[in-house]
Amino acid sequence: MAESTCTLEEQGFTRVPNVLDDATLDALRAQVEALWEQEGDRAGSEFRQEPESRRLANLADKGELFYRLIALPEVLSLVRTVLGPDCKLSSLNARSANPRQSRGQPLHADMAALPDARGAWVCNTVWLLDDFTTENGALRVVPGSHRWGRLPQEVLPDPYAPHPDEVLLTGAAGTVFVVNAHTWHAGTANRTDAPRRAIHGFYCRRDRPQQQYQKALLRAETRAALSPELLALLALEDPENDRLSQAVTTRSGFLK
Repeated sequence: MAESTCTLEEQGFTRVPNVLDDATLDALRAQVEALWEQEGDRAGSEFRQEPESRRLANLADKGELFYRLIALPEVLSLVRTVLGPDCKLSSLNARSANPRQSRGQPLHADMAALPDARGAWVCNTVWLLDDFTTENGALRVVPGSHRWGRLPQEVLPDPYAPHPDEVLLTGAAGTVFVVNAHTWHAGTANRTDAPRRAIHGFYCRRDRPQQQYQKALLRAETRAALSPELLALLALEDPENDRLSQAVTTRSGFLK
C-alpha cells in the first residue's frame, strides 16, 4: 500500500491488483449487462450518453453489489490519500467501450477541475470488469499532470492526439485504478471485437458538489438499506451538500 500511495502522489495514479475475485466479477458483469438490456436506449441518461460506448449511471441505486464497492477500505484509503479524510461519492457509473471504435476520448480532467488552494478535490476509481490491454481501450494518463495547474483543452492543439508523455494503464480484470482526477487522462479506442467494461467510482471533497446529486437519485428503499457509513459517504444527510449539488453546472471534463 505504501508503494501505491507514493505512486499516486507523484504520478497521479496507481494500480491495485486483485481487488475483485472471480465470483464478484461474474456477478458484476451479469448485473451491468442485465441493466444495459433493461434500460436500452435510456442507459446512462441520468448523467450522459457517449457515442460508441455504452453507459450506465446512478449505480448506487441499482443494487447492493454496486454500493458495496464504494466503501471498500483498500480503495477508499487511497482515495483519501488524494482528497483527505473528508470526502464523499460524487457518482457511480459504468462504461463499456464498444468494439471497433473509430476513436477514443480526448485528454481531460474530470469536472474540468483544477486543484484549488486546498489541493486536489476530485478522484476517480476505475474497476476493471475485463482485462485492459493496449488494444481494447486502456486508460491513457499523463504522469504528473495533476501538478501542472492547466487543463489539456486549454493548451493542447488536439486533445485526441497521443501525448508524448502519456502511458497506458493496462491490467487484469479485478484490478482497480485510482486516479487523481486532475491528472490528464482518457479512454483509448477499443480496436478489438469484444466490449471493454469498467465501473467508475468518482469521489470529491466534502466542500465540493457531487457530479450526480445522490439524494435526488436514490429511491427510498435504497436509502433505507444503507449503513450509516454509506449514508455519510453518499452525503444523504448533509445540508451543505444539498446546497452545493443543486447549484452544479459542470458535469464532466469533456463532451459537454
